[in-house]
Amino acid sequence: MTVIDEAAWQSLTGPHAHFAEGTGRALRYPADVSPIMAVPPVQDDEVWADLLALVGPDSLVLLAGEISAPPDGWTVEFSGDGVQLVATGALRSEPFPEAVVLGAADVPEMLDLVARTKPGPFAPRTYQLGTYLGVRRNGSLIAMAGERLHPPGWTEISAVCTDPDFRGQGLASGLVRAVAHNIRERGETPFMHASAENINAIRLYESIGFEVRRKVLFSALRSPVPGRGKP
Repeated sequence: MTVIDEAAWQSLTGPHAHFAEGTGRALRYPADVSPIMAVPPVQDDEVWADLLALVGPDSLVLLAGEISAPPDGWTVEFSGDGVQLVATGALRSEPFPEAVVLGAADVPEMLDLVARTKPGPFAPRTYQLGTYLGVRRNGSLIAMAGERLHPPGWTEISAVCTDPDFRGQGLASGLVRAVAHNIRERGETPFMHASAENINAIRLYESIGFEVRRKVLFSALRSPVPGRGKP
């Protein structure tokens, strides 16, 4: 399971290497795919220098996991606790008859649903990271879930969201089970991330067969501006 301790790094150096931008010590997805970035588990001055070269000055860097103290000039703008959940044998993964596969033509509606429900970062090409499934009612997209990070042997389920007018109908759990079914069909294990404050989501995922594996720190750092020292 240590592969998913550095899920973003393992994704960008593994199955998602074709998306990777950067160097061997600082990587990111294209901006229109995902804002997620990654550095090796141990960060030295060269890593921070490569990260600065990758993003440029006065840029926001999103990282997950423990990070070393950044050099002078870098500032931590946000840090928040999250949890990582993994599927157990209790998860009943199965197709969801109402689900449809989402693609390029659905992006405007996917972005609109994300904007209204705020499940986490989602960009115009995020759907290319894996299979995304949705539910439509009267032609409108009202719920979706899909695949994001892809460390070797694992796939993250992400962007789980439901229009507020249709919550309480089992759509989120049905879609998560369906996405998990596709992941297991490939011989991989589903996992997820959630904000530690999102108790309702964590309880839902635990109720269908996920368990919390560990805490995860999410951080947003601002890269230095030449000539400006650390406050």
